[in-house]
Amino acid sequence: CCQTSSKSVSSSLTSWKKLKSDCSSSCVCPSRRGSNVSLVLDMSALGSVEPLNVAVLTPRESAAREYLLSAGRPLTRQHLRDVVNNTHKLHAEFTEIPMNFIDPKDLDIPNHGTKNRYKTILPNPHSRVILKSKSSNDLLSSYINANYIRGYLGDEKAFIATQGPMVNTVNDFWQMAWQEEAPVIVMITKLKEKNEKCVLYWPEKRGIYGKIEVLVNSIRECEHYTTRSLTLKCGNQTRLLQHYWYTSWPDHKTPDSAMPLLQLMADVETDRRTTAAMGPVIVHCSAGIGRTGCFIATTIGCRQLQLEGVVDVLSITCQLRADRGGMIQTGEQYEFVHHALTLFEARLSAETGQ
Repeated sequence: CCQTSSKSVSSSLTSWKKLKSDCSSSCVCPSRRGSNVSLVLDMSALGSVEPLNVAVLTPRESAAREYLLSAGRPLTRQHLRDVVNNTHKLHAEFTEIPMNFIDPKDLDIPNHGTKNRYKTILPNPHSRVILKSKSSNDLLSSYINANYIRGYLGDEKAFIATQGPMVNTVNDFWQMAWQEEAPVIVMITKLKEKNEKCVLYWPEKRGIYGKIEVLVNSIRECEHYTTRSLTLKCGNQTRLLQHYWYTSWPDHKTPDSAMPLLQLMADVETDRRTTAAMGPVIVHCSAGIGRTGCFIATTIGCRQLQLEGVVDVLSITCQLRADRGGMIQTGEQYEFVHHALTLFEARLSAETGQ
């Protein structure tokens, strides 16, 4: 594994790197560093687990947790412009970040596998969303493969990252959207890309999903994404929710341009600020870690750039992975986030005359 360029990292990070090199057989570093396969789940890399919250930590787990809590490399605007031209350095930095996938044994919920799209992509227990259930003993009905994700400055429950709904989890998904008072849903996947990535979980006009009725008020087609204005009803209560379906992320690679993603991010932030619902923004792709991680990291990074004039993508990625393992799945996606932030920085500079 390559050495990270992080400057504000504690000595325990050295321990993490040494442990990684000593444990090459279970190293989480992606072997396809130079490839462009950024959306394929590399199942061989998911066997290594570094739980963030377990009762007894091994030295490897302890070092991984310390890394996620303390690693960072703040980039000034100029440094951000420079670093996107050094892709080798970015990929080397990315390979150092612990994946933080959990061991299935740490999820003590009988038959939870029936509700997971991918058996190795599971919600980290400490931050997982728990659906309200009539029976406290019915653990499976309260289970959904979703995690609360912190936002800028550690803002609690700013987002929910989740997998693409399955046939048997569509009702759970809408229950979560209602329960959490989500103002926006962001979907960043097609329904099918060689294999099924997500089921069609919204109606053409009206649908009932468990106790939630969903009505489509209007549809707005843009070049890169479609926006649906929805009304959710439960009992005698109603709420408005915006659904964004971003379809321009190509199969098996990252987008050629980050501009559509930045426009989507701006629209989502506008809706979030103007809607009455104050809950988390729900973001999903297929597994809920790759493109989902890119969108959330870019949103947080743009906010940091705007308010602080610097951005720390390494620290942001560590925070995301502390909440949900594997967020930002590949080196190519990590590189893409930096490109998106560079584009946003150029726009900021043009506006401020810097």
